[in-house]
Amino acid sequence: MGRQSTLRIGLSARLFHPKEGASGIETKTLQVLEQSVAQWIMSRDVLVFMIPSILKDGPMHRSNIRLRDYAEFLDGLVLQGGADVSPLAYGESPLEAAWAGDEVRDAYEMELLHEFVEVDKPVLGICRGMQLINVAFGGTLYQDIPTQCPSSVRHLAEAYDRHSHEVSFVQGGQFSQWFEDVGYGQVVSIHHQAVRTLGRDLVVEAQATGDGVIEAIRHTRQRFVVGVQWHPEFHLPDQDQLLDCTPVLDAFYAAVRNRG
Repeated sequence: MGRQSTLRIGLSARLFHPKEGASGIETKTLQVLEQSVAQWIMSRDVLVFMIPSILKDGPMHRSNIRLRDYAEFLDGLVLQGGADVSPLAYGESPLEAAWAGDEVRDAYEMELLHEFVEVDKPVLGICRGMQLINVAFGGTLYQDIPTQCPSSVRHLAEAYDRHSHEVSFVQGGQFSQWFEDVGYGQVVSIHHQAVRTLGRDLVVEAQATGDGVIEAIRHTRQRFVVGVQWHPEFHLPDQDQLLDCTPVLDAFYAAVRNRG
């Protein structure tokens, strides 16, 4: 692939399942992308493709296109945020019904991640995407930070995309190099679940300053499989108090361009 080629980046779909007793569009399975994350990825000269889940039990006969075909065609993958990862994916039962997550989306995104890893294409996980990466490599999650880590700082609030807290980068880590030894920054935080035990070959790159909750991870045996617990797409240029997350995006695209 030429250095000047337009990159093709895949974005995993957020799934919304039919609602009981609903009418109209809410009776259908919806596969969507959030505009803010798509626009953040498109802040470089790239084409973004939402990758639909490929269900074998749909009402129509699907073609023979597989998720592997998307992985071979596209240059990189971004796993976006959304519903909880099901505790069943890491061998636990939900402590509360509300924390049951989305097993359908889990299976779809884990297969998607596996296919991109198999063909050595870079992967960036955002929020749920980071948690999915950790679970896919054998890690576990806290199902609910306030319940299981009662002394933690606040990671979720009604302010939603205006809620933030500070993270600190691990000294000598890759993030510390990307951010040129800045050391810390304020990030938008919207999560009640978090990494508990790390998956195979994953290392911590950043933690919440106040409680040590893991906020960024990196796979040490893959060329670029990285996750951030925060939402870089909500860090707007005029919000000087928030961390400029351009270095993460630049590192992702550098890995995409230098593949092989």
